[in-house]
Amino acid sequence: MRFVHAFAAAAACAVLLPSAMDAQDQEKARAVAGGGISVPGWTGKIDANEEKAGQVLDNAKLSGDPKSLSVTTGPAVAYWNPANKAAGDYTVKATFTEAKYMNLNDHPHPYGLFIAGNDMGTADQSYLYCAAYGSGNFIVRGFGPAPFQMNGRRGEANAAVHKAAGPGEPVTQEIAMTVKGDRVECSINGTVVGGYDKAALVTAGKLKSTDGIYGIRFGHNTEATVTGLAMTKN
Repeated sequence: MRFVHAFAAAAACAVLLPSAMDAQDQEKARAVAGGGISVPGWTGKIDANEEKAGQVLDNAKLSGDPKSLSVTTGPAVAYWNPANKAAGDYTVKATFTEAKYMNLNDHPHPYGLFIAGNDMGTADQSYLYCAAYGSGNFIVRGFGPAPFQMNGRRGEANAAVHKAAGPGEPVTQEIAMTVKGDRVECSINGTVVGGYDKAALVTAGKLKSTDGIYGIRFGHNTEATVTGLAMTKN
């Protein structure tokens, strides 16, 4: 009898857990006061599902300057300068600082870099991004133009990803994306956390090429600064 009760309880948890996780996914994006883009030369585009929900680009905020970008979201968004392009073998890197972990949300949200941007700003845009959470997890995903995942729906934990001491505490992540030969890798805080064959990325439904625009990518309801965004040839 105890076994039956335990099994029933476990089954109930199995049903409830995905529902709770889905509820997090469905959390509505807030509208940022004074939103918009004030960094010269930069532009952006929110996710298609955010647009369908009635969100607009001005509901997120990009300010500062190219050396120190401040982002507050709002809807999930990619920001870029069309002049920032990379081709062949290269590395794009930047440092992300979440001054107050989970300041605008009640669960971790990601932020990171994107590369291989093509048709940016259109419904057909494609790119690959690697993003970190202040909880110690990371995700590698993209748009082609439909969303695709490279390390699962929830990403994965890695000891290299810094963890905030708690809500409201600071956490910093150094993120780099490298294209070299037939491989694409994401490094966080100096450690390669994910690597993929180029053939698995440049294919139908994913990327058009690993050449393209690079920039930054933020989940919804998130706040951080970005410094040292740069590209170097390998």
